[in-house]
Amino acid sequence: MKKLYFILIFSVGITFTNFAQTKSPATAGDPIVKPVKFYPNPATTVINFDLQQVLNKSYVFQVYNFIGNKVFELKSPSSKFSINLQDFFRGVYIYQIRDITNGKIIVSGKFQVVK
Repeated sequence: MKKLYFILIFSVGITFTNFAQTKSPATAGDPIVKPVKFYPNPATTVINFDLQQVLNKSYVFQVYNFIGNKVFELKSPSSKFSINLQDFFRGVYIYQIRDITNGKIIVSGKFQVVK
């Protein structure tokens, strides 16, 4: 039991050390870059997205409701687009931008719909 406990702590320590080495801390002079801008948040009838720094390949933009059901998808979106929220219910939604070729999530975030 002690060996298992030691291995678990050791592997968590290695993972945390690798994370700490790859993530550089932000300093006061570093600008905060937001690759996706969206407004208004919370939204009622429409939400606008601006994907300035994301689009350089083929991407798919997906929106999921809070229980994980996909409610919207847009393949190869333009840099600016809007989503009509008429069929959306009140709640929190998750957006994801995925690379079409390998399926990896490039950017994700959340927005709120209030009606």
